[in-house]
Amino acid sequence: MATHSFHLKADWPGGRNTVGRIEAGNLKTKISIPPEMDGPGVGTNPDEMLLGAAATCYIITLGAMMERAGLPLESMDLNSEGIVDVTNGVFTYQKIIHRPSVVLKQGSSETELAKAKQLVEKAEQSCMISRAVMGNVELQLEPDVSITS
Repeated sequence: MATHSFHLKADWPGGRNTVGRIEAGNLKTKISIPPEMDGPGVGTNPDEMLLGAAATCYIITLGAMMERAGLPLESMDLNSEGIVDVTNGVFTYQKIIHRPSVVLKQGSSETELAKAKQLVEKAEQSCMISRAVMGNVELQLEPDVSITS
């Protein structure tokens, strides 16, 4: 069994409304509580980072699957939304919605289009981060898959 370790160093000066720093490989940024939760909103925050982890894992997984399938990709992008529920002062990451847009090159076949649609769905189940949050955070896909005209 192969394992991979990832390491993060965090510095936090203390207090709710202060600003800290994290470093993990190429990720180096300030962190604080977001303004939506009455924080200073400097740098990033855990809510954005969870959404970023889920979104980047999904789009990278989908890109690799598209490449392995030999599909004629014209373009691909992703908009993702994280929804946090606040009930009785308890913050719960409720849902992540991925809205991928996949465009195949002009002249692509209906078979290639069907395969691309299948991979858009499969990437969500294959992504390591999606698998890590499944059962705790609802995952939803709203894909747009087409052939350029």
